[in-house]
Amino acid sequence: MIRNVFTVGAWTAASRVLGFIRDILIAAALGAGPAADAFFVALKLPNFFRRLFGEGAFSAAFVPLFAGSLAAEGREQARRVAEGALSVLLTTLALLTLAAIVFMPEAMTLLAPGFLRDPERFALAVELTRITFPYLMLICLVALFSGVLNGLDRFAVAAAAPLLFNVALIGGLALAPLLALPVAHGLAWGVAAAGILQFVLLAWAVAAAGMPLRLPVPRLTPEVRLLLRRMGPGAIGAGVTQINLMVDVIIASFLPQGSIAFLYYADRVNQLPLGVIGTAVGTALLPALSRQVRAGEGAAALATQNRAIELALLLTVPAAVGLAVAAWPIVHVLFGRGAFGPGDVAATAAALAVYALGLPAYVLVKVFAPGFFARGDTASPVKVAIICVVLNIALCLALIGPLVHVGIALATVIAGWVNALALGAWLWRQGRLAPDARLRAFLPRLVAAAAIMGVTIWVAEEFVFDTLFRTQGYRWGALGTLIALATAVFGFAALALRVADIGELRSYLRRRA
Repeated sequence: MIRNVFTVGAWTAASRVLGFIRDILIAAALGAGPAADAFFVALKLPNFFRRLFGEGAFSAAFVPLFAGSLAAEGREQARRVAEGALSVLLTTLALLTLAAIVFMPEAMTLLAPGFLRDPERFALAVELTRITFPYLMLICLVALFSGVLNGLDRFAVAAAAPLLFNVALIGGLALAPLLALPVAHGLAWGVAAAGILQFVLLAWAVAAAGMPLRLPVPRLTPEVRLLLRRMGPGAIGAGVTQINLMVDVIIASFLPQGSIAFLYYADRVNQLPLGVIGTAVGTALLPALSRQVRAGEGAAALATQNRAIELALLLTVPAAVGLAVAAWPIVHVLFGRGAFGPGDVAATAAALAVYALGLPAYVLVKVFAPGFFARGDTASPVKVAIICVVLNIALCLALIGPLVHVGIALATVIAGWVNALALGAWLWRQGRLAPDARLRAFLPRLVAAAAIMGVTIWVAEEFVFDTLFRTQGYRWGALGTLIALATAVFGFAALALRVADIGELRSYLRRRA
């Protein structure tokens, strides 16, 4: 599992770094104006369905089913399960995409009702979303191919595929002036192209893995019915964070111009550790747990869950502290140029500092959710998820008055922590989560090491690097030095407080060598 976590994490990190380059270029070209708001809404809708159904509910329901069939009944039965899911998924998504394109104005009144006060921005959002929406169909098929590869313990290609999304958007940004297109339209066509590129890559990878999928006539086989039954509640259980982020966009559409862009850029930075750590751990954990549960290895499943929590928090807690303390220099260095002015930097940094506080919660949700999904239980998390969505809406409405867009970020963070703690408590009550002595000793030491690092970052940022951050030509070097300092301080503190076992690490590296 650890090997697979680092495989997924390494490719995801590469994708996120390229994504930062993409967002830096977008921020310089679009800034935080009306075109930026319209494009981010156009990106949010297919992205929302992709994360909710394609990566969230579908993966949560499909991977245990596929991995279990592979372990118990062999490759041919697992292939039939995948082909049945492929045919039904393709038919459903094609109809959904066609309906969305036809009825996009009506859908936009629900997604961004605040845009109705600005007809030009509303019309632009509708036009851009019609271009980007076919990405939904393609990327959900990519999620199925990824699930097949993950079930076969092949993680690299599926983890590398998001690189093509960033390449396509950068290409759209570069080609827009050559084709006499507005920047926002070039980006929208880049999204559509990204879906085609990722689909072709994953279809080839599945065939190369020895499991090429045919496209049979869509039929509701027993396996497909089971998949659909699990997907319904899984859409809410696995996707509560995405639902809350969608609620954020709806409410932010009523706020002053630029609010959606501020939240987007802040969330993009926050997504780096969330994607690299949370997605990697969750992706690698689900097949491992599914096999152990199917084999009746209860003690091994509990141990795997504990080690996954350790690994996730070891990487997430210091990342959250660093993002919260150094939010302004990070946003200033990444985005503070071109059309993205000082006011935009300050507004985005405030949202990032708040979003970072919820980072451990978002990652824990990705670690706890496989504990349900591996046992075929996609219904239990729904009860928690519904409460969290309602809580998020209530908090958003209560906090946007005094805090504007930062209130939306804070509401999402609170709902995220409620979701994580409730899922953990539920697993514990069911006997599916039992923190051992090692995990209980690990947590306070980790918090102490992260606190030492946070104080060091704040002192260095305020008294050493402040002038360099504001000086053109030096700010990248200052940010790199600050990150290196934070990493070194946390590393030494972690070793001194025995957060990590250096002997175990050496043993693991020797085995890998």
